[in-house]
Amino acid sequence: MGLFSISRAGWTGAIGLASLMASTTLSAHAAEPITILINSSPWYAGFEAVVDQYEKDTGNTVEIDRTPYGGLLEKARNAVRGQESPYDLVNLDNGWVVEFYSGGFLTPFNDIDPDFKLPEEAITAGGSIYWNEDKQWPTPDGGKLMAFSPNANAHLWYYRTDLIDTPPATYDDVLANCAELNDPPDMYGAVLRGERGNPIRFAFTSHMLAYGGSILKDPENGDFTVTFNSPEVLEALNMFLRINNDCSVDNPGSVGQSEMIQLTVTGKAAQAGIVVAAQAQMDDPQKSIVVDKIGYAPMPYPAGGKPAGVFGSWQMGIPKNISDERKQAALEFVDYFMSADAQQLYAEAGGIPVRFDTLRGPLSEDAKYRWMEPYATVAENASQVLLYKEGAQVEEVIGLRLNQALIGELTAEEALNTAAEEIHDILEKSGRKTGMLKPL
Repeated sequence: MGLFSISRAGWTGAIGLASLMASTTLSAHAAEPITILINSSPWYAGFEAVVDQYEKDTGNTVEIDRTPYGGLLEKARNAVRGQESPYDLVNLDNGWVVEFYSGGFLTPFNDIDPDFKLPEEAITAGGSIYWNEDKQWPTPDGGKLMAFSPNANAHLWYYRTDLIDTPPATYDDVLANCAELNDPPDMYGAVLRGERGNPIRFAFTSHMLAYGGSILKDPENGDFTVTFNSPEVLEALNMFLRINNDCSVDNPGSVGQSEMIQLTVTGKAAQAGIVVAAQAQMDDPQKSIVVDKIGYAPMPYPAGGKPAGVFGSWQMGIPKNISDERKQAALEFVDYFMSADAQQLYAEAGGIPVRFDTLRGPLSEDAKYRWMEPYATVAENASQVLLYKEGAQVEEVIGLRLNQALIGELTAEEALNTAAEEIHDILEKSGRKTGMLKPL
């Protein structure tokens, strides 16, 4: 049980609220009220708890516009393009940030306070909180700090500890467990997201990276040669298809995140690749029949390889079209949110901490937070893909062709070759320095 009490989130605790954040380095002076645009999400309750505590500790006021994912981008675009943004902080999916960074719609944090720094322990979500104007690339190397990540979502490998003794590490482990436990329709050996579009693209990317595959050769340094139909990506796709075809449901191409979570909490999935944000549902007795029976490991990798992962993160930035006073107030909240005490509260209220020292601190020794250490390992090795202006178009291509391979409309080779040609056409039309590999 935590030490915090959060009235809006319904948490109770043993220590008075006002003293809990005393160890932070924040000033508690009155600041301009701030308004935050944020998505509805599984980790929202944790964020709201930190906002509640911030108001109590500082006396400052925060309004939250909690918006469904489908309407968030339009609200953010309208806000930063208007005469004055109604929001002081806007939360952005990682697929959107290049538009906001390159368009000059956000204020670099150090333009507000030249001395501002995130904690050294902060997760930077693959550099996606930075923007290098010269490279037109999100990187801390020569880049400006444009945002912080309130959630750095990545996949973990969920597995039934009452059925599987050792945390699966390699694909050989996954397949061995599948062979022993797969008994459809009562039990599926392993489940992955295969739904067309972002779901299958996001799910497959961890596999691709684990095999040393990539979509492009070196986009950070301007080389947009398409490498998506390389032998490494083919090997990754063949394993992805094997797991789906040998271990999953009859129609794996229709499995999205909600279906995968539902199969897991109802005890029908022995293993699954699910984002860390879903872990809270596993031990919720109102949703799950596998309470305390789910273990967590980094995503599987080939024998002799090492863990890899991909971030599906959120970035929260400060609009350019607000007053200096509002910008300063927003940055004060950022500083508070990233403090060690706030991050512990965030975790206890259902959020996913974005500090490594929180993930590996005392909480991680509690069985309730057994996901923390595996997630920290993933976050250390995870990267970002598609963070360029054509990223949404490229994802659409990949999400279609992978799904076609999964449902049998295309062979693995046909899917990758077709996708590579289409990605090359997109990049060539946009003027990138690009090229192609020979077809598989």
